[in-house]
Amino acid sequence: MTRRHRPSAPVDLDLVLPPFVRGAGDPTSQVGRDGWWFAWTTPDGPVTLHLVDEGGEAAASAWGEGAGWMLERVPDLLGARDDASGFRPHHDVVARGWPRLSRWRVPANGLVAQMLVCSVLEQRVTGREAFSSQRQLVRRFGTPAPGAGEALGLVCPPSAADWAQIPSWAWLRAGVDGARSRVVVRAMRVAGRLDECADLPLEQAHTRMRSLPGIGVWTAAEVAQRALGDPDSPSFGDYHVAKDVTLALDGEIGDDARMAELLAPYAGHRYRAQRIIQATAGHRPRRGPRRSLPTHLPTRF
Repeated sequence: MTRRHRPSAPVDLDLVLPPFVRGAGDPTSQVGRDGWWFAWTTPDGPVTLHLVDEGGEAAASAWGEGAGWMLERVPDLLGARDDASGFRPHHDVVARGWPRLSRWRVPANGLVAQMLVCSVLEQRVTGREAFSSQRQLVRRFGTPAPGAGEALGLVCPPSAADWAQIPSWAWLRAGVDGARSRVVVRAMRVAGRLDECADLPLEQAHTRMRSLPGIGVWTAAEVAQRALGDPDSPSFGDYHVAKDVTLALDGEIGDDARMAELLAPYAGHRYRAQRIIQATAGHRPRRGPRRSLPTHLPTRF
């Protein structure tokens, strides 16, 4: 199945789609000269999705039981829900970065439960560790991507029911402790209710996600940034983001409270401002030997 979509404003796929790639070797994604490839599991079943920019128009092809479901959501995936018209820079670094990021939109792939699993795996560990765990679990318990995706070696993540049935020893073997695996298992038992968040007002969607044990402000924001197209969900609770943002805007390293103060003028677009700052100012200098660190604060996941 195919679909063509021309966004109402110019959109750069190479800016919109990278957040869906979970590290090098991610079995659910691949990017190359021929465009972007994703293997996902929709409520209707597995899908391989291929996206390529053809002169400002997105050409989408999909294979598998979830093809129709996914193609209907291509406009949202490319940021149709995200209206950037009211955004105004309030800091020099944002003003410098906004022209280059003006073709970026917050995506909404609608796969709330699936994005939640990825974000829970990233709680309290480094990105490298989380990506390794996700890679092992998807390859072991997922299904080969349908159609063209199988030839590329892509693998669709387990369904919600399959995530819930992964034995405890398999989680541990993949480097996922019991605290995180229990969060995933509980969440997947109500995956249908989670996926309904894609059609709820953003405030209600956040409330529903955070009503689950183990789902806090950081995890809900990570999901909203990918599945809901939410431009106002900054990454509070992240180990690095507040430090990077406050240093870029304030000249001093601060905490979440200080980042909230600095981003207040961007109400409605706080995540947009965060991304522009990160893309423009980069990370603060990090010294010392590399070691395993939490990626965000342990009490705010």
